Amino acid sequence: MVEPHYIEHAKLVTPDAIVPDTTVEIADGKIARVITGAGAAVVSDLPVSRRVDAHGAYLAPGFIDLHIHGVHRHLVDHGPEAMAAMSGILPRYGVTGWLPTVCPMKPGDDARFIASLAAAGGGVAGARPLGLHLEGPFLTLTGALPPEALGQADARRVEALIAAAQPYRLTFSIAPDFKEIVPLIRLMARSGAPIFMTHTHASVTETQAAIEAGARHATHFYDVFPWPDTTEPGVRPCGAVEAILADPRVSVDFILDGTHVDPVAVRMALQCKGPDRVCLITDAMIGAGLPPGRHRFGDTDVVFSAPGAPARMAENSRSPGGLAGSGLTMNLAVRNAVKLAGIGLPQAVRMAGANPAQVLGLAASKGRIAPGYDADLVLLDDNFDVLRTWVAGKTVFRKE
Repeated sequence: MVEPHYIEHAKLVTPDAIVPDTTVEIADGKIARVITGAGAAVVSDLPVSRRVDAHGAYLAPGFIDLHIHGVHRHLVDHGPEAMAAMSGILPRYGVTGWLPTVCPMKPGDDARFIASLAAAGGGVAGARPLGLHLEGPFLTLTGALPPEALGQADARRVEALIAAAQPYRLTFSIAPDFKEIVPLIRLMARSGAPIFMTHTHASVTETQAAIEAGARHATHFYDVFPWPDTTEPGVRPCGAVEAILADPRVSVDFILDGTHVDPVAVRMALQCKGPDRVCLITDAMIGAGLPPGRHRFGDTDVVFSAPGAPARMAENSRSPGGLAGSGLTMNLAVRNAVKLAGIGLPQAVRMAGANPAQVLGLAASKGRIAPGYDADLVLLDDNFDVLRTWVAGKTVFRKE
């Protein structure tokens, strides 16, 4: 057994409060003790090699990004080497776990590609893949996705994809109004992975049917969720958004970059869902985290005007100027929750860590700083810049 080590003089971010002058003991990759008040001084005589002085910075559970395509010059769709590179980069933004998100491909090609990612996932260093995420092909609206995003109902294809993802669980993003989607949702749900709803023009009835079948999360909520057609002049129609907000079993996530969604929608979701069913994601594309500029995404270019700004399609694309994901990083998403939406830091951190862990069925081991939990941690300064990140108690990023 490796001797325990300690993070001292931290402001501990709990789900409900910030606790000053806290010491956290880490042993064998887990949180062993959380020491507050006078008891925190017990480690002061230990060797410096076993202590990290937080100097009053915020110590929070590591962030989990449920929906991310790329970062820096890497894109999940480029293959296992790109996924490994992203795992190495993401801790500098506080991410300790993530769902590598794949755009739709042709039948057969998708299963082979998913299998290649699954085979490589166990060997990556840094942020850990906590599953794999396929955004499509069972969607009704493409948004910024390629035409392959729209497929046909095919149970054998679903089974092949789930098998290809082993030993990881495969999360599908689906549209509730996709033809014959309900039997597919039931099939997908057997694996135990969450099923995300998105890219949809679904009615209330269609959305409720998808929820009953097992779809219990909505990703990049409000984006590619257009309002239903008006059937009675002057009467505001309801559709997928309202059905999702009304059902307490369904969680949601947002791209909170100031453009993809109005912060008031995030605050409304918190009122409807409570504190533990609203998450932050990045939906980041290649170029996220880099200085503003132009970057290649699939068969087109995307442009970022500022750090953390939305990705927009370049003039040579099929939809010039259209949104194509974001340039967000998770630490900026937390900052925006505080600065743009007026959400307290404990709640913002919960939306980036504990709540995504719950979506993935990992709430008993990730997303909290408490004895027995994985020592996946991030140290943040007052500007939400990442100072240090740990995965299973080991430093995977340290700001120089």
